[in-house]
Amino acid sequence: MGLRFIAARAVSGVSTWGLKNVFHRPAANFPGKMALYVDPQLIAHLRGKLERGSVCVVGTNGKTTVSNLLADVLETSGQRVVCNRTGANLDSGVSTALLHAGKADWGVFECDELWLAKILPQLRANYVVLLNLFRDQLDRCGEIDRIQDSIVKALGSSPETVLVYNADDPLCASIADRAGQLPGREGTRSIAFGVAKSMGLAQNTVSDATMCQRCSTMFEYDWRQYGQLGEWRCPNCGFARPVLDFAAENVQLGVDGVAFSLAKPGAGDAEREGAFSVTARFSGAYMVYNLAAVSVAASLLGCTNEALQKAVDAFDPQNGRLQTYDLAGRRVLLNLAKNPTGFNQNLKIVAQDQAPKVVAFFINDKEADGRDVSWLWDIDFEELAQAGPLTAYAGGIRGRDMAVRLKYAGIDAQTVDNANDLLHRIAQQPQEVSAYIIANYTSLPGCKAALDAAVAAGGEVEPAAGEAPAPRDFGTQGASASEGAASGQNPVVIAHLFPDLLNLYGDGGNVRVLQQRLAWRGIPAEVRRVNHGDAIDLSGVDLIMMGGSPDREQKLASADIVAMRDQLDAYVQDMGPLLAICGSYQMLGREWLVDGEKGPGLGLVGMTTGRPGTSGDRLVSNIALRSPLTDEPVVGYENHAGRTYLDEGVEPFGTVVSNTGLGNNEETKQDGVRYKNVLGTYLHGPLLAKNPQIADWLLARALERNAKRTGQPLAELAPLDDAPEKAANAFMRDKLGAK
Repeated sequence: MGLRFIAARAVSGVSTWGLKNVFHRPAANFPGKMALYVDPQLIAHLRGKLERGSVCVVGTNGKTTVSNLLADVLETSGQRVVCNRTGANLDSGVSTALLHAGKADWGVFECDELWLAKILPQLRANYVVLLNLFRDQLDRCGEIDRIQDSIVKALGSSPETVLVYNADDPLCASIADRAGQLPGREGTRSIAFGVAKSMGLAQNTVSDATMCQRCSTMFEYDWRQYGQLGEWRCPNCGFARPVLDFAAENVQLGVDGVAFSLAKPGAGDAEREGAFSVTARFSGAYMVYNLAAVSVAASLLGCTNEALQKAVDAFDPQNGRLQTYDLAGRRVLLNLAKNPTGFNQNLKIVAQDQAPKVVAFFINDKEADGRDVSWLWDIDFEELAQAGPLTAYAGGIRGRDMAVRLKYAGIDAQTVDNANDLLHRIAQQPQEVSAYIIANYTSLPGCKAALDAAVAAGGEVEPAAGEAPAPRDFGTQGASASEGAASGQNPVVIAHLFPDLLNLYGDGGNVRVLQQRLAWRGIPAEVRRVNHGDAIDLSGVDLIMMGGSPDREQKLASADIVAMRDQLDAYVQDMGPLLAICGSYQMLGREWLVDGEKGPGLGLVGMTTGRPGTSGDRLVSNIALRSPLTDEPVVGYENHAGRTYLDEGVEPFGTVVSNTGLGNNEETKQDGVRYKNVLGTYLHGPLLAKNPQIADWLLARALERNAKRTGQPLAELAPLDDAPEKAANAFMRDKLGAK
C-alpha cells in the first residue's frame, strides 16, 4: 500500500463526512469516485478485505434484487458481507462499499455491464453471475453487441473468474461461448442455469435476440418464457441452449408467488433429495430466474437450503423494487421497469389482478434513464387494456409521451404532476382498490419518497382539491371500424415489412398509430406483417412501413427487400405511400451501409449513405424539424452512424430547427427525404406518435391509392381529438427551442 492509497482513503473519509453531515445525502458513489481519482488501483488495493472472495452480478434486469438477496443469504449463513446495496454499480460504487467496510468474508457487488471491464480486472471475483441481456438505453449503451464485447473483455482480464450464466438467454450463452475460447480461460469452466420446461406464458411482440450470433440465421424455439429466453437452437450451425448445470424444475407461478426446485439435470436420487427448493411471495416469471440465480450462487458458495429459504422469506429490500405499501388500507405495489422486457413482465403482474385497480407509470428521460423514450412503443400495453377495470395515470418528465402510448393501446390516462398528486388521486378510490406504480430509474426515488412520507404520516392522504378530470374515450371518436366494414368499404392495407428484423426504437409503433387513427374514423384497416422469408404482392397494398434495426438483422432483411426491388419501384412510381425509418431509409438510395460497409441500395431515390468513422461515431439526440407537410415542428429522436446525402434537387423531409440534432449529416442540417409519396427519415419516437399531421398525410395518400385500386369512393379523414399528441409535441419542441 503506497501513499496514493493512503491519500485516497483520506479523501474518501472527508467526502463521506461532508455528504452525511453537511449535505445530508447518501454516500454511495462520490467518496469512491474521489478516491479513484487519487488511486486508480483502489479496488485492487481494497480486495484484500474480502477474505473468501467476491461475486459480481451483471445483467440488464434484476441486478439489485439478486445481489441484495444473495448478500442476505450469506449473512443468514453467518458470513460477513460487503454489498453495494443501493445499486451504485459503477467502479465508484464498488469502491465506496469497500472503503466503508471492515474485514469481511465475501463481497457481493452489483456491476453495470459496461463497467465490469473496469471493475473485474482489479477485483478478480470468484464468480460473475450473468442474469440476462436486453435492449436498454440504446442511446447510452448502444446495441447489445457492444455490451457483450465489454463483458467478454472483462472475463478475459480475470481468467480464473467462473462465469455463472443464464443459458436460456442466447445472448448470455454467446458470451460464455466466446469467453471459453479466450487465452488463459481454457481451464476455467462456465456454469449454465435455466428453467427446465416451458412455463406456458403468452409471448410479447418484441424479442431482443432473433438471430444466431455465429452465423446470422434465425433461431428456432421449442418454447419461450419471455423475451428471447427459452429453449433455442440455430438450425444452420447447431448453436443451441447448452446442457444445464442447474435447472429450475416443477415451477409454480401464481398471483401470490412462485415456487420451484433447483436440481442438477441427470443427477441421481440422492443428489435430487438434496436439491434446493424455493418458495417466494414475489410474483412474475422474471422472479423465477432471479431466484434461480440466487440459488445457484448460494449453492456454489456453500450455503444451505435452509439459509436460502429463510433469507427469501425475510427479503424486504425497501428500495422501491417490488416494494408493497399499505396506504390507508389500500395496497400499493411499487416497482422499477426501465426497458420493454422489464415493463412487459410488470404488466403481466398487473394483468393477473382482474379487480378494479389504479395503474400509474412514471417516465423520466434523464441521462441515467436514456434520453430516448421510443422504447415505450415496444411494450405491449394492449394487454393492460384487457386486464379488467382500471384507472390509469402518467407522470414524470415524459408523462405526456406515456399518455400518448396508452391512448393508442386503448387506455385513457390522466397526467399527474408528481407522485404526491398521484397519491391524492389514489385516496379518492375505494379502499379495496389496489394500486400499481411502475417507474423508471430516476423517477423511482421520488415515487418511493412520496410513499414513505405518506406511510410515516399514518397512511392517510388528503384527497386532492376538486374532482379529477373526467376521462376522454378516444376509442369512440367517429364511427367504429366494424361499422366501416359493415358498409362494404374495402380495408386500407398496410404492409409492415419484416417486423421480426426491423424492430428497433419502437418503430413498429408507427403501424399501431396508422391503424388506430383509421379505426377511430370507422375506416377498416388490414395490417399484413411480412416476416423474413414471406412474400407479398404490393399491387394490393395501400401503405408500406419499414423500420430500423441493428446491423446483423438489417443485413438479413436487406436480402429480402432487394428481392422485392422491382415491386417496390413500381409501387413508388405509382405514388404508393411509403414510410422508411433509419436503416430502411438509407436502403432507398443508390448506396447504403450493409453491416457497416457500403453496398448497393435499391436506387429508388437519388441519395447515398456512407459512414465517416466507426459505428460509435453516431448522431444521437432529440431533434425537431420544420417540414412543409405540417404547420408545427416535427419532433423525434435520431440515433444513427450513417451520413446521408441527397442529390441536387431532391427534397428533404424537413430542416432542423432545434438546438440539438443534425439529421442526415453535419453539413446540411436537414433530415430525411420526400420523393413522390415516399417519406424517409432518421426520426424514431416512433415518428407518427407525436406528429399526427404526418400520420394523416400518409393516411390521406393511402386512401387515395385504396380508392384508385378498389374503385370505392374516397373516404374522408374526419378530425380527431389529438390533444395528448399535441401536448407531447409541444413539450418536446419547447424543450428543444424549436419554433
